[in-house]
Amino acid sequence: MSIEVLLNQFKEASDHPYRRIKAYKEQGKKVIGVLPYYAPEELVYAAGMVPMGIWGSNSKTIAQAKEYCATFYCTIAQLALEMLLDGTLDDLDGLITPTICDTLRPMSQNFRVAMEGKLPCIFLAHPQHRKPAFGLQFCVDQYTHVKNELEKISGAPITDEALRNAIKVYNRSRAARREFAKLAGQHPDVISAVNRSAVFRSSWFMLKDEHTDLLERLNAELSKLPASNWKGKKVVTSGIICDNPKLLQIFDDNKIAIVADDVAHESRPCLVDAAESGDPMMALAQQFADQDYDVLLYDEHSNQNRRGEFVVKLVKDSGAQGLVLFMQQFCDPEEMEYPYLKKALDGAGIPHIKLGVDQQMRDFGQASTAIQAFADVL
Repeated sequence: MSIEVLLNQFKEASDHPYRRIKAYKEQGKKVIGVLPYYAPEELVYAAGMVPMGIWGSNSKTIAQAKEYCATFYCTIAQLALEMLLDGTLDDLDGLITPTICDTLRPMSQNFRVAMEGKLPCIFLAHPQHRKPAFGLQFCVDQYTHVKNELEKISGAPITDEALRNAIKVYNRSRAARREFAKLAGQHPDVISAVNRSAVFRSSWFMLKDEHTDLLERLNAELSKLPASNWKGKKVVTSGIICDNPKLLQIFDDNKIAIVADDVAHESRPCLVDAAESGDPMMALAQQFADQDYDVLLYDEHSNQNRRGEFVVKLVKDSGAQGLVLFMQQFCDPEEMEYPYLKKALDGAGIPHIKLGVDQQMRDFGQASTAIQAFADVL
């Protein structure tokens, strides 16, 4: 199968997630919506159900959700609620609501109130101190709560054997996505910014084994290609999400390649694998504990600016000439972290640009001008 055909399959899943939900329902499967991020999707998979990522929408307008939440909540959360209210996600059989940020904590209750009597909403509170033994145990307890609620929806127990198999499936997926990120950076003449995003985005809407089968085939084809002689500019992207094709097309139009990313919607969740042996619940808790360098996670070494050092190293290792930071509007953690990230980038002599984005953007004229100007100085 050619690279073009494979990319078209990823694009179809990326552009039409609701078709994926309907297709899985027609197969007799139950589908569980999963809000961002670090939710233990392996539990959903082990229950024989389909985890369906919910990351807002680039085409919806916020209307009904305004009755439930403040206008200063990020559009990802507001549009997730909007789709639940307007019927877009009526085929879901349940919803997992992590509370990984200051918006999702109160929003978890908005979801519960709005969906009362319509959809089971499973509350998930990750530990702030995730590395000590008490943090690990708290995480196991929370994941056990999620497991129990999923068993009620599926009507069957989630066995340790099924969960270990799910961990293997997800580890394989994470490995394939890491490999794709590397190969896409090596072949920007073949993998455009738009297509790169579609591959990562589609992984939230497909069963991981199905997505991995396709991605491993794509990786195999990319690995056969000769080294790219890219004449354009190279950048790393950072932020929560940057999946709007119209925005990413600006990069392609200006011959700017995205050779690596520090994006929560893309590479960030697949950096750490879970142990495939031993207690699978503790393995999932330990995997979350091992996550690092994330603006939304507490770092006991925060005075050392380790995240800034991590991003600087990512830019240097990828051979990029600069960094584009997609700053989600009304995202307090990102805004508070920016001075430290800027200090690290400036100290390393790495040019960067900060673009304010949200999913209600329809006019990208200012972004286009800013990106073109940034390319000129790289």
